[in-house]
Amino acid sequence: MHSLKITTVGASAGVILNKEVMAHLKVRKGDTLYLTEAPDGGYRLTPYDPDFARQMALAEDIMHDDREVLRALAR
Repeated sequence: MHSLKITTVGASAGVILNKEVMAHLKVRKGDTLYLTEAPDGGYRLTPYDPDFARQMALAEDIMHDDREVLRALAR
């Protein structure tokens, strides 16, 4: 388990991620992280945008269901 310390960043608050945590998350300075609520009531810190993942899942469903229409449009 890793602990994060809340620190002052200008007029806001922030947390410091060490190199090991950043490597595990596959992020670097300047990347965006998302804090999402977990089913158990806690929170999850992830580099993946849950809205984008939902939109991609919908797009994949449409591409699968309407494959013939998309093939005709591509011609």
